[in-house]
Amino acid sequence: MDAQQELFTRLLTDLRSKGYDVYDGFLPSEDTPYPFIYLSNSRQTDRMTKTNLTGIVYQTIDVWGNSPKNRGTISNILQDIKRVCFGIDRTSNHVWHVSGVSQSILHDNTTNIPLIHGILQVDFSFS
Repeated sequence: MDAQQELFTRLLTDLRSKGYDVYDGFLPSEDTPYPFIYLSNSRQTDRMTKTNLTGIVYQTIDVWGNSPKNRGTISNILQDIKRVCFGIDRTSNHVWHVSGVSQSILHDNTTNIPLIHGILQVDFSFS
């Protein structure tokens, strides 16, 4: 299995097992309850050694809340997601190591209700 897909599947499974509403492929409908997690963009770079394929998967994970007053809730969810990411050390075909994390929390006024948007960019090295 492709490293990017294997990691994506593991993240989806692990986050759902913690009780979070996690979406992939497309954002859910407008009547979806908040907060929710969206596994959005991922990008993979590969490097071939003499004996092994290694590389990095850059995974973006979004968390959406429906009130800027819930910033603490979004922050706690982001922290929990980071714990899940750091806990992934092995999948069926790859060994993983988180090599970097970037976090942002933004206010979003693109809908009728003000939203709060947490964004994690997690860099997973694999071999």
